[in-house]
Amino acid sequence: MKNGLDEQYIDLLTDILENGVEKNTRNGKVLSVFGRTIRYKFKDGKFPLLTTKKMAWKSICTELLWFLRGKTNIKYLVDNDCHIWDGDTYKNFKSRFSQMPGIQSSLPTKEEFIDKIKNQDGYAEKWGELGPIYGKQWREWKTEVAIPTTLKIDDGDDIEPLYVKGTQYIDQIQNLINDLKTNPDSRRLMVSAWNVGELYAMVLPPCHNFWQMYSVKKEGKRYLSMMVNIRSNDVPLGLPFNIASYGLLLEIISRLVNMIPDELIANLGDAHIYKNQIDGVKEQLTRTPMKLPNLIISDDANFNGTIDEFLESCNKDSFKLNGYESHPSIKIPLSN
Repeated sequence: MKNGLDEQYIDLLTDILENGVEKNTRNGKVLSVFGRTIRYKFKDGKFPLLTTKKMAWKSICTELLWFLRGKTNIKYLVDNDCHIWDGDTYKNFKSRFSQMPGIQSSLPTKEEFIDKIKNQDGYAEKWGELGPIYGKQWREWKTEVAIPTTLKIDDGDDIEPLYVKGTQYIDQIQNLINDLKTNPDSRRLMVSAWNVGELYAMVLPPCHNFWQMYSVKKEGKRYLSMMVNIRSNDVPLGLPFNIASYGLLLEIISRLVNMIPDELIANLGDAHIYKNQIDGVKEQLTRTPMKLPNLIISDDANFNGTIDEFLESCNKDSFKLNGYESHPSIKIPLSN
């Protein structure tokens, strides 16, 4: 069976190498293009995981479950041997002491820092928080609201409500699931991580900043698609991870609402390759795509209740791949 996912991905890498504009960024020089799209159609149970390099599947599952649980502390990831956020967390830790040069030399190394997060009581609580990033916004979007309390009558005939300010937390994921079950043709099936009022408090502003779902009825069955917007994308490292993560999220939500996964669409804003990644990219371009795997979800996973009931019933080992064959991994630098 033709592997259109790897082919689209290789075409995008080639596009950036041939047409990308050189730009200076906070993390180094890149070749960049703007406004690209990857589309993947779920057919025959095939799952969108690249085969032209080996992917860290368990880390993909761990991070997604971390998001869905609304967690923002790196300890959950470290305890599950997922190190995607190590660099950003350590960089944030060191920045706390940027105005104290006498202390810089005595700070733990990155490896020592992560070991303390994992093993030292209280260390993660003090230094492992990343701010209100993805999971916090997905599950507990904080908003100030005016709450009507009583009614008052003015000197005329009008009745004016009396309001007090209050805080409300919005569970976007559970609301989305509820809407898909009750109003599947809604055009408001969206989840956003781009909370302008809290960007300042995040270690890293969301790269995949919002996503929308679309349901359609065909031949008596309900199909579900997802479109994710990625404002800034490290294509060699981030995009393969993003596609697989949102592919898994589409599979999970589809089962929670009794629908069939249909199409995953990734819209890329600034799509770039760092200059120090080019050698690894060229190596990947020489590889022939293999067959895509099938996703197998454990029978213990509970799809009959809320998102939290589902999360209580599963872990990273609940999601397995059948028939995943790939080329070897490629060491591509990460620019934090």
